[in-house]
Parts: sequence; structure tokens; C-alpha cells
Amino acid sequence: MLRHGPRFLLSRASAASMGWRRQFATDLPAETAGDSKFVEAWKKVIPNIDPPKTPSAYMAPRPPTPSTIPSKLTVNLVLPYSSILSGKEVDMVIVPATTGHMGVLPGHVATIAELKPGILSVHEGNDVSKYFLSGGFAFVHANSVADIIAIEATPVDQIDPNLVQKGLAEFQQKLNSASTDVEKAEAQIGVDVHSALNAALTG
Repeated sequence: MLRHGPRFLLSRASAASMGWRRQFATDLPAETAGDSKFVEAWKKVIPNIDPPKTPSAYMAPRPPTPSTIPSKLTVNLVLPYSSILSGKEVDMVIVPATTGHMGVLPGHVATIAELKPGILSVHEGNDVSKYFLSGGFAFVHANSVADIIAIEATPVDQIDPNLVQKGLAEFQQKLNSASTDVEKAEAQIGVDVHSALNAALTG
């Protein structure tokens, strides 16, 4: 069964490339030097069996990090079911990281940040677009590309304040009446998200 693993992964990768295709920073190639060393070591020990393919074998070499800082930051904002921003060049984004709001400019150091419910601000000149994110991750790459992955993202101007207040009251009531750890955890998530929504609308 293990012998068919690389073939299965290759077929999945081919299917993905034929269907939904959009450039991400993760599409940039990876170094293959590690693979060649692995293959050489494998052949010395087991010369009669082909070595397995490692994940980097399916990626082309990454280009070097630019020596100069680009003038724009390229942003991808992706949900499980759609792409909100794809290769958009902006001046700055501010993401709601769990450690606090984090500003990302062109030339930002490579970073992975977990996101909490809050506001993503996209700055393009004097225009600022704001999206409420339910959570997710931000991947900031050394080549001034930021991939922001979220479960849900909604423009702030499309959020109904009355529904937010109603939802917050309902989840606070559920939290107060919860009798099991699971019920308390579910209610607390609802309170956290609606509190963040409320703060986004009032702040």
C-alpha cells in the first residue's frame, strides 16, 4: 500500500492543478538539495529499490528572497468555499492575531500567526477595507506575499448590529445555563465571536 502513496499524491496534485488554480506564495518552489542528498544516501543503503519521493519533490525550487523591499504587499484572503482577495497589491494589512493586532508591510519578516475573531484591515492608499474574520491563520512570506486563511470573512459594513446584540445575549444566556463542559465551551465560543463583532462595530 505504501508503494502507491506517491502515485496517489501525484494524481491528487494533478487534479488540483487542473481544477481550482490560483497563485499562492506556497506555490513558489522549494529547495531540492535535501532531496538529492536523501536519494544518494538511500541508494548507498538500498540500491535495488527506488527511493520514496519526499514532499519537496513535488515543488519547484523557490526563488531567492528579493534583495530590495518591494513597494507593495501581495495579499490572498481565502475561505474554504471562495477567494475574497487574490493577488491583490496593497500598502499594508492589519490582522487580528491572538497575540494582538499585527501590521504587515512589504518586506515583513516571514511569520505564521494564528488569528482570533476580529477585524482584518486592508490599506490601499487612502482606502481601507475592513473584514470581520472568525479566526484562522496568516502566513507572511519573505517575498512580501501574505496568505490569510479564514473560516468566515464578512465585510464590516454588511454586519447587522441588531443581530449581533441578539446573538450575544443568546450565547451569554446559554453560557450561564450550561451544565456540561461541552455546552460551556460552545457557548463561550459564541460569546467570544459576538463580543468581537460588537467591538468591531462600536470601535
